[in-house]
Amino acid sequence: MARPTTKEQLIQASNENFKKLYALINSMTEEEQKKVFSFEDRDKNIRDILVHLYEWHQLLLNWVKSNQSGNKANFLPEPYNWKTYPQMNIGFWEKHQKTPLKEAVILLEKSHSDVMRLIDSFSNEELFTSKYFPWTGTTSLGSYCISATSSHYDWAMKKIKKHKSDIKGK
Repeated sequence: MARPTTKEQLIQASNENFKKLYALINSMTEEEQKKVFSFEDRDKNIRDILVHLYEWHQLLLNWVKSNQSGNKANFLPEPYNWKTYPQMNIGFWEKHQKTPLKEAVILLEKSHSDVMRLIDSFSNEELFTSKYFPWTGTTSLGSYCISATSSHYDWAMKKIKKHKSDIKGK
């Protein structure tokens, strides 16, 4: 699916990719789901991927809530910026090393629902007009939403497909 350019497309792409992500995970046995990835990476298993998505949902939700209530906030929390956000991702990874896979699933399902409600609360114009909100900088709110949902779900599926392929190849 092409990158969404309307609210309707964003909702559709996000929900479709979310369903595909869970279908992919559910196509694996519980043992395969918990297995450590054979490729070197920050995210070492499916749980790590799910909590990564959850934490990025939280970034979006908190950023919008803060700015809507008049508290100017950047998308990335201090001290991070777009050059240092990989360290933030490592912090998310460290934070969730004791989070069980089943809890990661529940966290992500809830945060996806919360993000979809947030997206639905905005008009097409509010989502896809660049600079509509001063706090989105030079881009649109919809771009941030795409990055936190449909595009991020694509990233997650690629990782999990590679993991699944590696398992089947052994």
